[in-house]
Order: sequence, then C-alpha cells, then structure tokens
Amino acid sequence: MIELDFSEQIAALRATFADIRSVVGVDRLRADIADLSEQAGVPDLWDDTERAQKVTSALSHRQSELARIEGIESRLNDLEIMVELANGEDDQESADEAVAELKSIQKTLGELEVQTLLNGEFDPRPAVVTIRAGAGGVDAADFAEMLMRMYLRWAEQHKYPATVLDTSYAEEAGIKSATFEIDAPYAFGTLSVEAGTHRLVRMSPFNSAGKRQTSFAAVEVVPLIEQTESVEIPDNDIRVDVFRSSGPGGQSVNTTDSAVRITHLPTGIVVSCQNEKSQIQNRAAALRVLQSRLLLLQREQEAATKKELAGNITASWGDQMRSYVLAPYQMVKDLRTDYEVNNPSNVFDGDLDGFIAAGIRWRKQTPQG
Repeated sequence: MIELDFSEQIAALRATFADIRSVVGVDRLRADIADLSEQAGVPDLWDDTERAQKVTSALSHRQSELARIEGIESRLNDLEIMVELANGEDDQESADEAVAELKSIQKTLGELEVQTLLNGEFDPRPAVVTIRAGAGGVDAADFAEMLMRMYLRWAEQHKYPATVLDTSYAEEAGIKSATFEIDAPYAFGTLSVEAGTHRLVRMSPFNSAGKRQTSFAAVEVVPLIEQTESVEIPDNDIRVDVFRSSGPGGQSVNTTDSAVRITHLPTGIVVSCQNEKSQIQNRAAALRVLQSRLLLLQREQEAATKKELAGNITASWGDQMRSYVLAPYQMVKDLRTDYEVNNPSNVFDGDLDGFIAAGIRWRKQTPQG
C-alpha cells in the first residue's frame, strides 16, 4: 500500500516560492513585459537594428523569467494531484514520478532562491568571461581550454546565448587566452563567483614520464555595460593594432587584417576581438569589452578606498579558489565554500550549478567591506 505524504515538503516549497515571488516582483515583471511588447510592436523598430535587438532580447529574458516563476506554481499544484493519484490508485509508477518531480521542483526553487541573493549593482547584466593560462606550460594551456569548454557547456545547458569574442591558441595544445560573452539575465552575478585562480592536478598527457603535473588558469568575469554607461576613453589613451585572426597552432583562418587588439595605455589592459567579420565590428566589440573592464576597475578602486578608510584591508579572495584533482584521486573542491564533488568529468562537462550556488551563498555571508 502506497502512502506518500509530501505535505510538509510542499508547504515549505510554497513558503519559499512566496518569498521568491516577492523578491523577483512578478507585477513589475509583467509591467516590463507589457512595456517592451509595446516597443517591440512599433513598425519602424528594426530601422535601428541595435535598439531593436536590445528591446527584443530584454523582452525574451523577462518572458522567460515570468514563465519560469508561473510554471513553478502550476507544478506545485500538479504535484499534489500526482500524490493523490499515487495513493488513491496504489500506483508505484505514479509514486516514482511524484518523488522525481518533488526533487526537480526543489532543485529549481533552490536555483531561483540563489538568484534572489544577486542584488549587486551589476548582477543582472550579461557577463564577459576571460580565461588565461597560468603556470604549468602546455598543461596550463590545455587546462584553460578545458575551462572554456566547461563554461560554454554550462551556458548551453541553461540555453544561454554565448559568443566567443577572441581566442589566442597556444603552439602545442590548448589556448593562451579566450574571451566570450554570455548574454543572459544575471549572468554576471551568477558567474562572478567563478572569478579567481583555478588549479588542475593530473597525470600529464604531455609528459612522456607520466608524472603528476599541477597547472593553473585564471578566470576573469566582468559585467557587460549598457551603451549609455560607456566609460569615456580618450583616443590618446589607447593603441589599436590590427592583425589576421588565427586558429590552432597559429594557423591563419582569415586572409584580411580584420582582428583588432586594443591596449589601454594608462592601465595596461589589453582586449582582442576576432570573432566578427569586419575590422569595424571587431573594434566596436573590443571597445565595449574594454569599457566594461574599466568600469569594473573603477568600482573596485572605489570599494578598495572605502575599505581602507574603514580600516578593513583583508583580501576577500585567495589566489586559489578551486582545485580540480584527477590523480591520484578524483575530486573537485572549492576552497572558499568547501563544496566538493567526486566526479570531475561531470564538472568539466558544465555541471557547475552546485559550485555557483554555494559560492553565491558564501559571498552573501562573507563581509566584503
């Protein structure tokens, strides 16, 4: 005789859901959707392609967020019916479905609850992620490419649009660096906890002696700024170089000098873009990423000044925030949160939500000055 009783769990989920609805602001979401729908319906919208893309993208993001919220309420109601059917008909298959659905709703609500913790100034923005190979030679370049694939797979699993802006390939294997944009609501807030130094320990496939190798890669995450917030950059503060984009091993993949590298002379920040077809498009994309980095740098300097004035200069992030160990045992562990899993292959395949959620909760509980 099947006797499922999820009343306590469902009551707890409904309470959590009510808090999430309040924080997200469903009425505000609906008002935004109505306003954006009206803008999207203007006949001459696409006369200004950039504005049209901005409006339609914002509308799509908000519609998805509202659908996700409203879908939870419907699923909670359906879950109660599933439990009644399983108990009333003594049906094991229905009971198994109800258990699986309960776990699925708990996971979805957990993700939404984490999103409500993202209330920083730039948290709702899309993200620009840059990965650079560190110490460790060829293994570090290979590790950097593994991390790039990991984040792109994570974005793909969440159906977040991702665009690779620049890739600098290493000579033997892997990449020296790569920059890509993830265009999704709260992408910056979500991925900002991934910023820092990542460490890989494994038996090196590039070492004939088969010795264990430790290598490092750095992950940088900045918010993509709005055009209206562009940081003014005087022309004499930048150096612009053009070159031909290249593939693995230095192989040329373009016959024209369309790739662009911009160096910001006062800070030494360098941004490259070779994804677009024309030099003008690559320059515009690179300049936007540079502006994003300068804006974040400005905010960080302001925050550092505030900390100094307050007498609190303790660093919030260590040099090494996560270890990926493939030998002699299998483990991925975040050194800030102590969150760990024993299946690195899943993590490298984009299974990052547990680490991200733990990082966001950790940051919320840790004084940042």
